[in-house]
Amino acid sequence: MPSDIAHHALPPRSTRGIPPIKYEPDPKAKVKYPISNYISSHKLSASYASYVCKLSSISIPSTLQEALADSHWTTAMAEEMKALKRNVTWDLVTLPIRKKIVGCRWVFVVKDNADGTIERYKARLVAKWYTQSYGVDYQETFAPIAKLNTVRVLLSLVANKD
Repeated sequence: MPSDIAHHALPPRSTRGIPPIKYEPDPKAKVKYPISNYISSHKLSASYASYVCKLSSISIPSTLQEALADSHWTTAMAEEMKALKRNVTWDLVTLPIRKKIVGCRWVFVVKDNADGTIERYKARLVAKWYTQSYGVDYQETFAPIAKLNTVRVLLSLVANKD
């Protein structure tokens, strides 16, 4: 009897058995989740609000095919390959017996100026280091990179210590 009362007390539902509608991004949109759907910019300055909205309008490719479809990214990839050749970063060699090739992938980033304008599109070719084993695929690791702040500190020490 109580279940019969509860059944009559509830209004009929036309969506019973249908899962709730969840947000699905537009598959044709370049940006899956536009930042403007999640934040409010009414408390931001006009220039900063413009910059924040611009962030979601730039699409960073997640696959090589997407990058090759955009001239900005193909130019950035060509610049990276030129830099690798200019710096003699790698040599073409024959693969030793019973050794696996360490793969590589492209990483894409948009570099911005302080005022929010696009400085450049940056593409970097990186090794899939997680496929290597220490002592098997490599013995030593070299990273000949010095940050500008480190160089400034060293130059300051040299100048101060004569």
